[in-house]
Amino acid sequence: MAAGSGQRLGYGIPKAEVVLAGRTLLEHALEAVLASGVAAHICVAVPPGDTALTAICARAAGTVPVTAVEGGSSRAESVGRALSGLEPGLDAVLVHDAARALTPPDVFARVGAALAAGAQAVIPALPVADTIKTAVPCSPEEQRIAGEKVSGTPERARLRAVQTPQGFDARTLADAHRWLESAGSDAAGITDDAMLVERRGVDVFLVPGSEQALKITTELDLLTAEALVARRLRSAAPAGKESQQ
Repeated sequence: MAAGSGQRLGYGIPKAEVVLAGRTLLEHALEAVLASGVAAHICVAVPPGDTALTAICARAAGTVPVTAVEGGSSRAESVGRALSGLEPGLDAVLVHDAARALTPPDVFARVGAALAAGAQAVIPALPVADTIKTAVPCSPEEQRIAGEKVSGTPERARLRAVQTPQGFDARTLADAHRWLESAGSDAAGITDDAMLVERRGVDVFLVPGSEQALKITTELDLLTAEALVARRLRSAAPAGKESQQ
């Protein structure tokens, strides 16, 4: 998924075109997918009318085809169009965000392995470190104090922060998106593909994610990603070379 506008990042270009350590977010994301070895075909949803990201896809293609389709007005619509753009006969699909450009290849491998072991749906996730509160709007009488108040505190040990790639049996995901197209108000509040198949009664399994798979949404996220890339480069540098970089 690379069709996001990137408004919150503030660069005035699609988010996947933003440069991180000399390469676009899309290039970083494609590198990880290809390095994982799980892909038979990669289809990238890009903004309507895009040429720059489409050209990146063409350059990345090799033994694994990398194609582009125009995304839609919502994430769900973009995923649906990308599914239609995949070659027929695939038994599993991984849905990934270009905004999680630094996701390590082994996360893709873990998702793929869980699908191969029989899961219909599997997502990478991390335990939540923060205490999380649920909130409700304050009453008119309480508005003089604040706009919201706490309605509950979920048990932190059971909470997980979800990442991508999210993996699915191909038929299961396609059926879920066909249902979504006709669901109308029943589809309200569905924020990712895992939640979509949950609504369809499918068990979603969890595998370990990675702290490096942060979603780059704000300028602070981009600065954090720059630091991660710099650390990777230092770790990969031959002995004695680091001081020359």
